Amino acid sequence: MKIAREGYPLIVTAAVVTTLTFVLGWVAIGVILGVCTLAIVGFFRDPERTIPTGEGLIVSPADGKVVSIVDIKADPKFGEAVARVSIFLSPLDVHINRSPVTGKIEEVSYQRGKFLAAYKEEASAHNERNALKVVDDQGRTLGVVQIAGVVARRIVCRVKRGDNVKRGDRFGLIMFGSRTDAYLPRDCRIEVTEGQRVKGGETILGRFV
Repeated sequence: MKIAREGYPLIVTAAVVTTLTFVLGWVAIGVILGVCTLAIVGFFRDPERTIPTGEGLIVSPADGKVVSIVDIKADPKFGEAVARVSIFLSPLDVHINRSPVTGKIEEVSYQRGKFLAAYKEEASAHNERNALKVVDDQGRTLGVVQIAGVVARRIVCRVKRGDNVKRGDRFGLIMFGSRTDAYLPRDCRIEVTEGQRVKGGETILGRFV
């Protein structure tokens, strides 16, 4: 099983502490810490995905549950966007974020904020977040926003302005429970529904028409 590189320091630390507790004879504590270590390994898992092929497809940027699909009039970062699809990631979900389309990263902007529960509607506007503006190979603009939650306090973004990405490419992760919002332009048909479970890089979120 592939593990995200950001997880190795935590996994090694947890494994060393667990080993020490067994060496010292603290078996009960060692068992608890061992379970915690396995949980950390599971959190940082990074499975391969089958990226769908075809013209005009937009894939989910994250694993999780679609908690809301809303129409928006105007957004200061994604002026062309008319809809926002919000995906809640529980601590049990894969937390790797993936690019919804093939294109170029036009802008990356980080903003400090609150740490409200990520499934709440107001988290999109008030929580700490990292926003990516992606322009696809047809010149259409989409947005992806990584949002920290109550537990998640670290957002990891591996791309920068000017980088080229392919549909389904990994670009970052959010640690320990979070939310990812996708901002979609007008000429796009959404193909998921509220309450649906999605897989990053694999589930078709929408398509251009």
